[in-house]
Parts: sequence; C-alpha cells; structure tokens
Amino acid sequence: MARVVIMGAGVSGHTAASFLQDWIGKEHEVVVVTPNSKWNWIPSNIWVGVGEMSKEDVTFDLAPVYEKVGATFKQAKALSIHPQGGKDAISPYITIEYTDSSKSGEKEVVTYDYLINATGPKLNFAATEGLGPDSGNTVSVCTAEHAEHASKELQACIEKMKNGEKQKFLIGTGHGMCTCQGAAFEYIFNVEFVLANAGVRDMAEITWISNESFLGDFGIGGLHIKRGGYAASSKLFAESIYAERDVGWIIGAHVNKVEKGKAHYELLDGTMDVEEFDFAMLIPPFAGVGLKAFDKNDNDITADIFAANGFLKVDADYTPKPYEEWKASDWPRNYQNPTYKNIFAVGIAFAPPHLISKPMSSPNGTPINPTPPRTGMPSAMIGKAVAKSIRDMIIEGKSEPTHTASMTEMGAACVASTGKNFFSGTAAALTVYPVVPDFEKYPGIGRDLNHTFGEIGLAGHWIKHLLHYGFLWKAQMKPGWKFIPE
Repeated sequence: MARVVIMGAGVSGHTAASFLQDWIGKEHEVVVVTPNSKWNWIPSNIWVGVGEMSKEDVTFDLAPVYEKVGATFKQAKALSIHPQGGKDAISPYITIEYTDSSKSGEKEVVTYDYLINATGPKLNFAATEGLGPDSGNTVSVCTAEHAEHASKELQACIEKMKNGEKQKFLIGTGHGMCTCQGAAFEYIFNVEFVLANAGVRDMAEITWISNESFLGDFGIGGLHIKRGGYAASSKLFAESIYAERDVGWIIGAHVNKVEKGKAHYELLDGTMDVEEFDFAMLIPPFAGVGLKAFDKNDNDITADIFAANGFLKVDADYTPKPYEEWKASDWPRNYQNPTYKNIFAVGIAFAPPHLISKPMSSPNGTPINPTPPRTGMPSAMIGKAVAKSIRDMIIEGKSEPTHTASMTEMGAACVASTGKNFFSGTAAALTVYPVVPDFEKYPGIGRDLNHTFGEIGLAGHWIKHLLHYGFLWKAQMKPGWKFIPE
C-alpha cells in the first residue's frame, strides 16, 4: 500500500486529494493534513467583505467530504519534513500538531511514500508594522473570518456617512513585495458599488494604493488585449475603470507602517508620504508557512529544499539572472523537488524562479514590485497534474512525473467582480495565455493575442456567480463534480 500525504487543503491541495483518492482506490491511502476544519472558496471572500454573502456561504466542513471518498483527514498543522526518515524510522515522515479541539496540541509522526506540499502562504502581516486585523490597524479579506470583520467595519463607515460624516477609504497592498493585487482590485470596486447603492458615494473618497508600477500589472507584468485589430494594454483597461468610478490611485508604493488612520509609504522615486484613512483594507505579503526540514541525523536541511522565502524548491531554474535573461523555460513543469523525488509542491507553496513583473526598487534600495501570483485556476491545474503523476507512479510504477502544468504553457481565466447585483452588477472577465509570458515564442508582448482578451459587464457578473456555486459543488465532490473543469 502506498501512502500520499498532502499538507494543505486549499484549492491546489484539495484538488489533488479529491482526484487522487478517486484514482488510486482504497488499497492506497491519501492523508490530508490541514489546520483548518473548513474549506473556503476564497474568491468569494470579496462578497463577504462587503456584506453580500455570509461566512457560511463560502465555507463547508472538510471532514465529511474526505470521509465520503475514503481519504484520511487530520486537522493539524505540519511542522517539519524528514525526507530521509530518522534514526528510528526508515520511511520518510512529517511531524504534525493537531489543531482540532479534541486533540489540540498533540503531536504525531505521519510517514509517507509521496508528499505534496500544498500549505499555501503565511499571511505575513508582521512584515509591515501595524498591518492586519488582529493586532494592526487595517482589515483583510484573506480569510472568511477576516472578510466578515471587514464587512462590519465597512457597515460602520456607511452609517457614519449616512449621518453626514465623510469617510476616506484606502484599499490595495500593504507592502512593497505583495501579490494578489487582483483580490484588492475586486474589493475596491465592490466597496465603491456598495457605497453607491447605499446612497453615500458622494460622502466617500476612495483611493487605491499598490506596489504595481502601473495600473493593470496584477503581478504578471500586465497584458495586452486584442481590440479592433490592435493590442490594448491592461494599463489602459484598468485606468479607464478607476477613472470611470472616480477612484484615485497611488502606485509604485511600499507601505512601511500603518498607524491608526494613517498609512506611511515610500514611492519608487524614493519619496516618503502619508495617506490618511478611516477604513483600510490592505493585502499582506505572502511567505512560506515556516516548515522545517531535517535529515536522518536531525541536521537542519531547510535551506536545501526551501527557498529563502519559505517556499519549496521544485524543478525550476533558480540561478540568479538579470531581468533581460529570464526565460519561460526557467519555470517548473512537474513541481517535483530535485533532491527528493517523492516530494512535490503545488499552488502558492512552490518557489517561483523569479518575478514576472519587472523588478524595481527605490533609490533607497527598497524593492517595490509585485511577486508572482500562483492562485486560482493555475493552482488547481497544477494540483491535478501532480496528482496524475503520483497516480502513475503508484499504479503503473513510473519513475518520473508523467504530467506537466507549466505556467508558461497554460492559459488562465479570471473573473474579477466589480459589483454584486444580478441585474446591475459587473465583473471584469479576463483570459490570459500563457500566464507567464514567453517572449521567445511571442515576441514583443509575450502572449498570444488570439487567446488573451478582456471585457467588463453584467455577463461577467453572472459568470462569477456561476463559478461560485460551481466550484463549491465541485469541492464538495457532489454528483458530476469531475466534469466541472479546473
């Protein structure tokens, strides 16, 4: 019997787990280790954060789902990886610490034949002083609980505006090395939409702040959309949306400190400034979750298999290179660790070889540029590809991965809500191919214009709504779930 241990049950880990247990059958074991009892459809946290959905609308319990398909579920936090086994254990293993109330704090050793790191990111609020909802001065929509709190704070601001008190809203990224600009983009326009519907839009000043060097970068260096026989930049696409909805912007910004009602930031030109606010939702930077790795003699080998940012090294080219020498071929294809061939990383958990957006820094030496997004559709596709490879290794005895999911060869669709209403709502629907630009194959713009396009309108909102229910159905493995694409 082979045992596959999956650390994490987000989009990528849950995708891998659901398919793998179905493919390899009950004679083999899939063990899912995650500190959370519930699965969260994170894209819809945006709507929770403006009061259009509840926390219950975007989550469900994981244990019954895994029980239904025969996978083992452990509500626990992974602490360390021991890829060589140990002095008293021949098999490789991980150590875990239970987080559910019945076993809270208990530790356990879980052996594996194959290991998938799908832990996702640590929400690194501590990287910026005063950032975050727990001990800081900003709200967040990164979790369902955070979004619920954000909604309450937003409603309090709306009540103040109804009573004649103007409010300033600051939404975007809370550090110079953030990713997930898309989530903040969705949130700012949903806030604008809700304020307009509440009849208080004229009482609100809304400002976007981001580490992007231009609007529409989104951590992928921007994109071009085919319109009327020519290529239109996402910069133009984004700027038109901000201008139409009277949303101001501060770009190329590294937020370095947040006090109550004040965000301190540094710009790419090196100047320092302060933006006042009554309500701020700033996305934190991401880091690895802090897993450690040890050899059989308990020597720390964390730096051997993890990059400095805490994400797992895979089959990518991590050789430092000037920006002009970066290539699509640097990016991983099968997500296998080069040293320990039975370890894989999927979704945000794998270390990207380099930025996609052009690296920039201020004259003070502060890096200010988006880091690569690895969420949503690409994350699920990578999880499924790795699951296929492990299936073939177990069932067919293959010695190497059999499936690939390079971000330089995959397209992705993104539907970004800009206001939730079945009749007047809108969403920006974008497709990009490939996700990571290939300037050798597509000179000049790095992408195929025939498969990269964008529109904004009511139809996009309907699609966004359908995706919400479709993916929750798929994630719960209800009848026909396998026919819903990643």
